[in-house]
Amino acid sequence: MDFETLFAKTPATIDEIKRRVAYALERHPLCRQVKFDVVGMPRTTKGGNWTITWHTVAPDALWEASDIIADIQDAYELVAAA
Repeated sequence: MDFETLFAKTPATIDEIKRRVAYALERHPLCRQVKFDVVGMPRTTKGGNWTITWHTVAPDALWEASDIIADIQDAYELVAAA
């Protein structure tokens, strides 16, 4: 199996990423009230091309929410909507 294929990110539109983030945050008891937006960013040398802007996040949920977002960022790459 090709090493790059194994660790390739799944392409997703901004709406798909928003849904996945919302669902993941809703599953964690501390993160259910988190309000956020997904923002497209210029591609970096690390390959990241989207991030989250927090509108509302409780102090006790910040670390958990950040970890959840980091896991999703590792898995999904923002692509233009068709």
